[in-house]
Amino acid sequence: MLAFRGVVVTYETIRQWYLKLTPSFAKSLRKKQGSLGDQWFLDEVFVKINGKQRYLWRAVDQDGCELDILITKKRDKKSAVRFFKKLFKGQSQQPRQITTDKLASYRAALRDSGCKTQHITDQYQNNIAEISHQKTRQQQRQVRQFTSIAHA
Repeated sequence: MLAFRGVVVTYETIRQWYLKLTPSFAKSLRKKQGSLGDQWFLDEVFVKINGKQRYLWRAVDQDGCELDILITKKRDKKSAVRFFKKLFKGQSQQPRQITTDKLASYRAALRDSGCKTQHITDQYQNNIAEISHQKTRQQQRQVRQFTSIAHA
């Protein structure tokens, strides 16, 4: 649109706009999002990115609204602590309860972060987080199918 109007802009200018304006856009979007639920569901799933296995950590509330995501190389305590720090920093309130699967890294990370929130690991209680991964899994399948068709 700018080129059509005779304005010449370099890639570096666009990158600088991105760095300057993205935080303010994200902040305004969070304000418009409204209040989030007080029950959080966390889960991790492995995904392949450029042929390398990575772990996608995701947190959703009881309504299925995505709270935060993080991609890491490992699925260990250090990664879980990093995810919790990022998650708590981005939210204005602490949850009433956190539901996860039985991965020991979650318990250790919650203990290290000093979070006093109730932690639930009962079977089938984390289904909301599992369901939130379905779109990611479908996209991974579509990419694999497209790649196999392209190579055929």
